[in-house]
Amino acid sequence: MLATLGVVFPVFALILLGYLARRRNVLGPDAMTELNRFVVWLALPALLFDIMSRTAWASLWQPGFVAAFGLGSLLLFGVTAALRARGPRHLADASLDGLNAAYPNTGYMGFPLCLMALGPESLPLVTIATILTVCVLFAAAIVCIEIGVQEERQPAKLAAKVGTALARNPLLVAPALGALASGTGLPIPDSVGSFLRLLGGAASPCALVALGLFLAQQGTVRGKDLNGTLLLVALKLLALPVLVWLLATQVFRLPPLATHTAVLAAALPTGTGPFMLAEYYRRAARMTSATILFSTVLSLVTVSLYLAWIG
Repeated sequence: MLATLGVVFPVFALILLGYLARRRNVLGPDAMTELNRFVVWLALPALLFDIMSRTAWASLWQPGFVAAFGLGSLLLFGVTAALRARGPRHLADASLDGLNAAYPNTGYMGFPLCLMALGPESLPLVTIATILTVCVLFAAAIVCIEIGVQEERQPAKLAAKVGTALARNPLLVAPALGALASGTGLPIPDSVGSFLRLLGGAASPCALVALGLFLAQQGTVRGKDLNGTLLLVALKLLALPVLVWLLATQVFRLPPLATHTAVLAAALPTGTGPFMLAEYYRRAARMTSATILFSTVLSLVTVSLYLAWIG
């Protein structure tokens, strides 16, 4: 557990830093919104473009791993969103719930944890899991949210409006352009690559500080929001890794390294992606922020138990 705490500590520290900065009025009431805009419009697109542009398409050819981890994430996202949308919850909010249940913090925590537990051979697989999370799953959630927030109900006009909104969304355009650059072999100058890595490196820290700012302003969840939060945390920390394990071992018969990497990535707590989307689309973010915080705390136990189980 101490080793897991070493990986999780920076996440706690950055959230606490944002919380204290707002409580002591070091950062003002608009800081959270502006910091999140910086992440969504500048830092995260740079990170996504950089990841995709430096990833050779051939290295992504791990069909069993992609199927087990990607299918598990998309299935849980879809089922959670569909069930939550059956009640009075808006489709956009239900989509955020689905993302909370299926969006592991692979980019920030997956690499150091898998390197520590499984060795350097697992890192290419963690890269694939990160791409599936921050590109594929993220894109699916954005499409569902856009469908939910559009007022137009006629199918043709709705499709046109959603398509236009998606084409302008930097979180979809950036990885698509990065994949295009990689596929065409377009060389990225070293100076541009350094710029992208410098800017993209600010995405996760700034998002976590923004989360701390939000928690300082909104307080804790109660009542139905607390029940919903606990449900999403259980789905994230228990249902997703179990689903991925079943797919990896019983359906696609992955070797041990690929199985453990997929399950460990799935067992990570909810990342900051859902919070950024909630703020970007101006949806209620209290449950999302609580899910990130609670799942991060409880993952100390669940991840440590899994590491102990696999030896």
